[in-house]
Amino acid sequence: MKLKFLLFSLLCSLSVSSLVAAPVTGWLHWRGPNQDGTSSETNLPDDIEIGGKNHLWTFDMAGRGEAVMTGDRVYAFGYAGEGQDLREYLTCLNANTGSVIWQYGFNDFLSDIVYERYAIGAPTIDSETGNVYLMTTAGEMYCFNPDGEVQWHYSMMERFGMLTFPNGRRGAAVIEGDLVIHHCITSYWGADGPARDRFFAFKKKTGELVWSSTPGTPPKDSSFSSPVIASINGKRVLYAGTGCGNLVAINALTGDPLWRYHFSFGGVNSTVLLHNNDKLIAIHGKENIDTTEVGRMAAIKIGAEPAAGEKGPVVLDKSSELWRQPLVMFTSSPILVGDRVFQTSHTGELECLDANTGEILWHHKLENGQLHASPLYADGKLYVPMGNGNFYILKLKDDGVEQLDMITVDGGLLGAPTVWNGKMLLHSKKKLYCFGKTGGTLKGEPWERHMSKDRTRGRVARLQVIPSDVLLNPGEDETFEVRGLDANGFVVRDNVTRPSFEKFIPPTAKVKAEIDASFDGSTVRAASDAKLSAGAIKASRRNASGVAKGRVLPGSRLTEDFEGFKITEKYPAAHVHGGTEYAYPPLPWIGARFKWDIQNRDGNNVLVKTLDRVLFQRATTFIGDPEMSNYTVEADVMTDGNRRMKSNVGVINQRYVIELIGNWQKLEVSSNHDRVKVSVPFKWSTKTWYRLKSRVDVAPDGSGVVRAKAWKRDEPEPSAWTIEVPHKIAHPKGAPGLRGFSPQSRYSVYVDNISVYPN
Repeated sequence: MKLKFLLFSLLCSLSVSSLVAAPVTGWLHWRGPNQDGTSSETNLPDDIEIGGKNHLWTFDMAGRGEAVMTGDRVYAFGYAGEGQDLREYLTCLNANTGSVIWQYGFNDFLSDIVYERYAIGAPTIDSETGNVYLMTTAGEMYCFNPDGEVQWHYSMMERFGMLTFPNGRRGAAVIEGDLVIHHCITSYWGADGPARDRFFAFKKKTGELVWSSTPGTPPKDSSFSSPVIASINGKRVLYAGTGCGNLVAINALTGDPLWRYHFSFGGVNSTVLLHNNDKLIAIHGKENIDTTEVGRMAAIKIGAEPAAGEKGPVVLDKSSELWRQPLVMFTSSPILVGDRVFQTSHTGELECLDANTGEILWHHKLENGQLHASPLYADGKLYVPMGNGNFYILKLKDDGVEQLDMITVDGGLLGAPTVWNGKMLLHSKKKLYCFGKTGGTLKGEPWERHMSKDRTRGRVARLQVIPSDVLLNPGEDETFEVRGLDANGFVVRDNVTRPSFEKFIPPTAKVKAEIDASFDGSTVRAASDAKLSAGAIKASRRNASGVAKGRVLPGSRLTEDFEGFKITEKYPAAHVHGGTEYAYPPLPWIGARFKWDIQNRDGNNVLVKTLDRVLFQRATTFIGDPEMSNYTVEADVMTDGNRRMKSNVGVINQRYVIELIGNWQKLEVSSNHDRVKVSVPFKWSTKTWYRLKSRVDVAPDGSGVVRAKAWKRDEPEPSAWTIEVPHKIAHPKGAPGLRGFSPQSRYSVYVDNISVYPN
């Protein structure tokens, strides 16, 4: 293991053991302790008034998700500022006073978020350690201890190829034993190169990746459906909706896909309900698979799994659907109270259904429309937020509801209410409100009440190699932990002694490649002269085995002219690139496959943007370590096109895109188009090579300057920078990369002679 990570993990363990003496209770996850948006708390308010006696405090920070609470602390995910100064924040507040205990800010970068669609998600608190987990809109996965100190962190975009979408939805992580699990759409490398909605399970205390899972099909959209976990057929099973329109079931301990049900042509964003451990209830607002209707709520029979010796997922057909109703809702999630399901529909009605039969028992008109916010049930009442800022308190009756109160808060309500210890939180697009009473006596239940306590463990059936994905620079090493799992995924042996390691090429691999590394016991090591490479790693012990994968990147210096690649592949005649010969791009580059090919043009091998996938008309590819900083990137670039339409091409330096914009004839520096975007005129022609050069300098106070220049490749380099862009809160680090954008997938762009070196 890398020395810095080993020391960091040891400090994390010492910090956690010294800080936490007892299980943490509270509203630890946005769906609450029952995973269904309900609470057993009583004596909650029947009416509230802004500025009234039960209005405890207000915190001025916009949010589009939910806060969580434990003890006397509130953790809220929000955003503040404008333009370049807009940042997301995780804020820890005193639950009684609303005063700030600590706050941590996050920059947006390399995303296509629009209209300030930030903080559409929620933190998650671990009941064992009190640690807080959050994925930001830009895809940074963080673990904080209760004092606000970062325990571990990943840039999911730069490390695992996460894709961003204009809607910005992130959702919430879920805790399972020693794992924290989240999902997002990624385009990684190797078998994980195609864009898919993938689930990632990290060790919650130290951050090593334990497994990743690809249970679905090509996505149409992102999804923030938060996973629900239960014990089914002796396994711990995770259920969620995905961006490919599927409902999926995954072994939560191993990541093995169990089954999927194609539910919608668009992404499924609402969180599912598990009823009586025999059915999954879900809703969507897109076009149905089997009818021309838009939207449905349905119950799906659960329990299917692959036959012995087969890999999943099992694809369920329509016979698995127990009931359905033509209700429409895109993102608001249902709640479950006994055998009744409550759902706000897109027409602003509150619907009540029988969970067993699907019969609509009654409905109650609240507003003319609804989009995001989910209701909450507690103390015999439904608390229902609406997108226009109205908040309803409804007394629940057998045949309907009685309206007890309705207030209007400042800003729309897009998230769900939070209830804990006599307090209720509402986070609007402008403010976080706290209503209720100080103090409180509710003890609550830890999240682990959902975990199986009577696990019957079998013999070791497979090995689990941790981390399951390693990234090395020359001269670095990583030490694996190997666990023995039984057939259901439970740990039988924590530390498997003397496993053997070897390089491994999966039989299905398109590119037969090996990682340039050696093994010393359970340690994999990249020599000081190790080459850019990637491959699988297999651990074996007796009759059990497990696989990890790894990459070696070139460290702080990188050069690539593509002449070492043999062009041996050929597109079929019917393909958009029909008859073109090509080679695959470098395997360790993140998000390169399917977006770029290597082709021979005018006697030289160059990197060419592909045009056959509309999802990849914008190609963002990372070619170095996310921890890099203070470096220069150079590359030759060119575009096809005509006088009226051209494509864009550029490089990425420390989370800034430096790009030649074809249609607008300019050189642009951006990080997010609504936040950091500055350009200068620059005339450039099609089918002509230009040289791009960029560096980022960050000052001790955190401010920085992005500098770039461009010139025709066959002309001398200009002495002055073409553009210099200051940034008040600069990105301190980030992976170098490439960027290509072919609008409507019409015209290719080309890259050659890449060079990355320290400033």
